[in-house]
Amino acid sequence: VELQKAANQAILDGLAAYERRHGWKGHLENVVGDGEVIKKYSHPDWDDEPEVGGYVHALVTSAGPGIATLKFGRYTAALGQADVAWTKHKLADILKTGDVCYVKIVSLGANGAAKVGLEQDSGAQSALIAIDNATGGIKAMVGGRDFNTSKFDRATQALRQVGSSFKPYVYTTVIDGGASPDDTILDEPISFDTPSGPYTPHNYDEKFEGIITLRRALAQSRNIPALKLANKVGIKSVIDYAERFGVTSKLPPYLPVALGSAEITLLEQASAYSVFPNDGVRVSPRYITRVTDYEGRVLEEDFPEVKDVISERTARIMTSMLREVVLHGTGIAAAKLPFPVAGKTGTTNDFTDAWFVGFTPTMTCGVWVGFDEKKSLGAKETGAHAALPIWANFMTVAMNGKDVGDFQPSPIASRAAQKVDTPDTAPATEESH
Repeated sequence: VELQKAANQAILDGLAAYERRHGWKGHLENVVGDGEVIKKYSHPDWDDEPEVGGYVHALVTSAGPGIATLKFGRYTAALGQADVAWTKHKLADILKTGDVCYVKIVSLGANGAAKVGLEQDSGAQSALIAIDNATGGIKAMVGGRDFNTSKFDRATQALRQVGSSFKPYVYTTVIDGGASPDDTILDEPISFDTPSGPYTPHNYDEKFEGIITLRRALAQSRNIPALKLANKVGIKSVIDYAERFGVTSKLPPYLPVALGSAEITLLEQASAYSVFPNDGVRVSPRYITRVTDYEGRVLEEDFPEVKDVISERTARIMTSMLREVVLHGTGIAAAKLPFPVAGKTGTTNDFTDAWFVGFTPTMTCGVWVGFDEKKSLGAKETGAHAALPIWANFMTVAMNGKDVGDFQPSPIASRAAQKVDTPDTAPATEESH
């Protein structure tokens, strides 16, 4: 229950931070304009007992130049100009009598008086799932911002493009084939010949780093090296590895899949990533691990399916490479956490989906942020910016007081680094067009 509450809070706080970054939109429902009577109005949110720190839709029962009075359930609250300063608008211009606004509860008094802060719900959604690495038990799962307004479970049902959070499957394929993270590749302009014409990809920053190690290429989420590697081993081989990890969503055999163009559920991604800290073993996720009676006797126990996916060597090397993502790459915001973290960010074209899937030695957690209608979250809303803070806030609670331990050391390279590269112009393999 504690972790579920922490997951809900992390989602709501993360979305509130996102909303504030993008300013006040001002699209509020007005019940007076809809012909409803204020005294009789009730919002679905009000069916649940409110809690401090929670978010709720509130009705503006009166509004003047400097103050607005709100109601939610049996509680009343007031908002002044200082409470809406972040919107950069005058209170009288943004709140009218009959408006249904979105607020965060700061305090609740026994007399029904509450203190709240104005927030915004523009429709952005998020989902989170956390899995115990050893047992596969799902410790927390949130399918969206508000179950009262949307029953759709975005953690298990939503198929979304995963962006660069797919790249670990590419690197796993290469490492499992004998490559070293210290091998080098050329990050350069390149075109791939396909039946539909040239495919000319680019990096997120539109720049090229030249000779780069595989470790750095993954940490900095460089697109060109990932595509070169996928083209070299064959995109079908990469897809085969992803499926071994437990990805069951359909992955078309086209080269852009290496950059996360395919749609996968959050549950699949989180469960797949748990293979890395498990030394290459996949433990199938479970909602219920055991059923006991009131005396604690086990009535029923659900044992997970356990399957070897990759070698211990490959798992530990990949964990060290994903640790580098956090220490020196796109996931560096998680480096300050007081426990070891490895993982990968993911961002799709036009910033429609933001991901962070990461793990500690004991738990794997995935977070997705986006709109249901697949529209842009806004400029620079990357996985590191939109999803990672939610992940960090939840995992801080989840790991608090726990003996997290550390990751197993990565095997020492047994040979000199080599160049893993392709010519400046590479034909796409038959399975990758």
